[in-house]
Amino acid sequence: MYNIALFQPDIPQNTAATIRLCACLNVTLEIIEPCGFQFNEKKLKSIYMDYYEKCKIIRHLSFEDFIETKNNKRIILLTTKAKKIYYNFQFKRDDTILFGRESAGVPDSVHKIVNERLKIPISKDTRSLNVVTSVSIVLSEALRQNNYSNI
Repeated sequence: MYNIALFQPDIPQNTAATIRLCACLNVTLEIIEPCGFQFNEKKLKSIYMDYYEKCKIIRHLSFEDFIETKNNKRIILLTTKAKKIYYNFQFKRDDTILFGRESAGVPDSVHKIVNERLKIPISKDTRSLNVVTSVSIVLSEALRQNNYSNI
């Protein structure tokens, strides 16, 4: 099953919406800390409602802790700095799809470690999509490619 990973998320509303999305699609969510907010149920509850209990969430204290759990499985980074487009890439069911921090993406050290870097093509007059929108777009394509119906 796919894993979605959020690298040091800044915005609790985006994290909560991603929890809800992952619960609905039966996908594991990994949170790579530190977050830009206090990660607690009360802060997020109004957005994710009762989906927190339905989502498998794995919290990592650092990027190094996250990497240690991957056991040679692919990490696919979504970034505006990539050349490859997500829909031209063949996803595998055990991929972890990584999304950067809303305010700053991921540092160069993370870019160097990941297996692939992909982008969602957007208008040249814009900077980026909301992270939850990006997760939805790419996860939908990955699920489609692999005829995933574990819902």
